[in-house]
Amino acid sequence: MNSSIAANTPYQFILWAEQCFEQANLCYGHGTDNAGDEAAYLVLRALDLSFDCDEVQLNQTLNEETRDYLAALVRCRIEQREPVAYLLGEAWFCGLPFYVDKRVLVPRSPIAELIREQFSPWAVAAGVSRILDIGTGSGCIAIASALAFPDARVDAVDISADALAVADENSRRYAVSDRLRLIRSDLYENLQEQRYDIIIANPPYVNAEELAALPAEFHHEPILGLAAGEDGLDIVRQILKQSRDHLNQTGILIVEVGNSQEALLAAFPQLPFLWLEFEYGGHGVFLLTAEQLEQDGNGVGVI
Repeated sequence: MNSSIAANTPYQFILWAEQCFEQANLCYGHGTDNAGDEAAYLVLRALDLSFDCDEVQLNQTLNEETRDYLAALVRCRIEQREPVAYLLGEAWFCGLPFYVDKRVLVPRSPIAELIREQFSPWAVAAGVSRILDIGTGSGCIAIASALAFPDARVDAVDISADALAVADENSRRYAVSDRLRLIRSDLYENLQEQRYDIIIANPPYVNAEELAALPAEFHHEPILGLAAGEDGLDIVRQILKQSRDHLNQTGILIVEVGNSQEALLAAFPQLPFLWLEFEYGGHGVFLLTAEQLEQDGNGVGVI
């Protein structure tokens, strides 16, 4: 990075940060996929400006303290390889800002598109009364679902008490605590016999080889939310085995497995996975119905 910064406005800082990021060969994957968007994300939100702010705001002259603050953020992004979401304490999901810190993964799931569409055509919104979010982390999936289905009750489980504390802060921010129940649980362990119309899971699914090769940016995230054994399926196997007993008769299960898709297909060739497509990018998300999960009357066997 250049020691002297010829930037005095938000717009100039975005251009400068973009140039710095490009030269630093950063890894993107926590909300953006290029240096320009990353720079705009950092500068605009650090200044509490909206992503569609006008030219007057973009060209306002910043005071010295603010310029130093922005420069320090850019340096930290480069030198520490820290995701912008952690630097700002804010990540966006489903068009909504959520508080995040290093107790939770940075929200980035393509499942956001499904929530916006109320899981149509696989669910009828009027018939959805209970939703479960497994591995809730920041609570973004659970909260966005509660907002998308205002008449539904949502349970959100996580094994991490730290993650649930972050989810609780976000739940209070969006005033959904009356319909959102946060539960510390290892998957279904503390849910008794409750059944749901929709179960959503974004569990750990990074295999051992991928975990060892992750860029530095991902080392800031809790490993509990990433690591899933040799083939990336340690948690997904349990979800497939147990979910049938927690779905209503017409319920659906939606699970993100990312790059572990091929391993999953090889491990469960008998299951008719529907792999969902996304307009704005993303892959490795499957859907199964309650009926499809039923195998020999005993659910899915462990592989």
